[in-house]
Amino acid sequence: MEQSGGELADPFDAGDGEDRLSGLPDDILVLILLRLDNATAAARTSVLSRRWRRIWTLLPELRFPFSPGPHHIASALAAHEAVLRALLVGTMDAASEPVAACLRIAAPRLSGRLVFINRVPRTRRNADAGSEDAEERGAFELPCLEGASSVILDLGGCLGLSLPLAGVFARLAVLSLSCLRFHGPFSLGNAVSSSRCPCLKKLSVRDVRGLFSLSINSESLIQLDLRKVVGLQQLAIDAPGLKELKLDQCFVKNQPIANISAPELVTLHWRDEYDPSSMQLGKMAKLQLLLPNVFLVHGDGHHDSFDRSHNRNCLRFLQQFQAIQSLTISLGYPKDISNSQYLLGDITFLPSSAILTVMVVKEGHAFGAGLYHVLRLCPGIKSLFLVLDSDLEPQPACPSGCTCDQPTNWRTELLLLNCLQEVQIIHLKGSEHDVAFVKHLFNWSTVLKSMKITFNCSISRSTALELFQKFSSFSLPETHIEVYMYSNPGNKQSLYLFAAKASRCYS
Repeated sequence: MEQSGGELADPFDAGDGEDRLSGLPDDILVLILLRLDNATAAARTSVLSRRWRRIWTLLPELRFPFSPGPHHIASALAAHEAVLRALLVGTMDAASEPVAACLRIAAPRLSGRLVFINRVPRTRRNADAGSEDAEERGAFELPCLEGASSVILDLGGCLGLSLPLAGVFARLAVLSLSCLRFHGPFSLGNAVSSSRCPCLKKLSVRDVRGLFSLSINSESLIQLDLRKVVGLQQLAIDAPGLKELKLDQCFVKNQPIANISAPELVTLHWRDEYDPSSMQLGKMAKLQLLLPNVFLVHGDGHHDSFDRSHNRNCLRFLQQFQAIQSLTISLGYPKDISNSQYLLGDITFLPSSAILTVMVVKEGHAFGAGLYHVLRLCPGIKSLFLVLDSDLEPQPACPSGCTCDQPTNWRTELLLLNCLQEVQIIHLKGSEHDVAFVKHLFNWSTVLKSMKITFNCSISRSTALELFQKFSSFSLPETHIEVYMYSNPGNKQSLYLFAAKASRCYS
């Protein structure tokens, strides 16, 4: 380091005042601006000097944070010069015209990922959902994004989208469309089929209206997720490579039509209507995971006939499958079951499975009777995963005389689960009913090797220790037990092993 007059020179003293930063190569300056993570902030560097005026236009990625007026975004995109490998745009309650302008200008230079999210106030979104003149909010045509590899459009529920008549989305691998209304005569199925989307692997359509018929013919599609496609009447899928299919609250109730050919399907989520007279699932010889609609344990006392019809619909769907590697079911309880009927008895069949996952939304009620009924139908399971609702908000106490524990035969009848080796229970609260159920589960499981229990975040350490000791006393000597707690109830990453009982094996 140089010295002057016996003093150290200030390393931060530029001395001559020369702008050395502006003299760096364009690619270095582009890397600097990319760290701003905000296209508007990057454009403001134009005021630094003439050298900086065009640097931001060379950025390969542009991110526009949420703003009420997207008009300036279209202007910025028009001034931009480089190929875009990523464009992320957030708008607030935007109209269709500026949204269309942004996409139209960006389309020729987009060669990567597009994310466009339009946030709309919930009150406005809810009003539009039931409004007869909602179409007047405006619609626009999606340009053919020939170079895009991933497109995510969330229009907030208030804008309409029509699809281009022609053009090929040559590189598109991921397409997600949500919170929008489909307009125009050109179908989504035509746009996403192999002839126009030859590389499409993942398609997600959620919370949309105006899509009454969907026919997909795709050789490349691997994942298809359809959720709340309101009013869907007909669905046809011919996808020889499809691995995962999810349907949730899409079909109309009056004899919907479906014809599905997906011989490579591995995972099927079907939380929707099912009518065997008008729906054909095709052969699914490689299916490993099945998730049907929620089973209603009790009616709500007001719509019991409808609820019973719901369960019978679930049963008709399950009867299409004799055996499955992994079965995931959900048990739903209404908050008030004081005047309701027990409905789970209508479920008289479950496919034979090795792995059973049961998710219980119990609303503070006892779950033993419902779970016992399910286990009776699956005596050959090897692994059981029981996920209870987390009850982050305090639940009202189950009223005296509540029928949630009926029928009570689960407390007295013998059940042999002589293949069950592994049990995991998540969010156990440790009530008297919970302890009784766990005790019975130990008694039913004659070859149980391990049980892991994660306690609800409301349980104290002293209570957890007491419960662990009880469970250890119920278990066979050869059963390994682990119990887990959260050090920080609001942080799922804070889970830790609280106590364990090692198994003892006898030769």
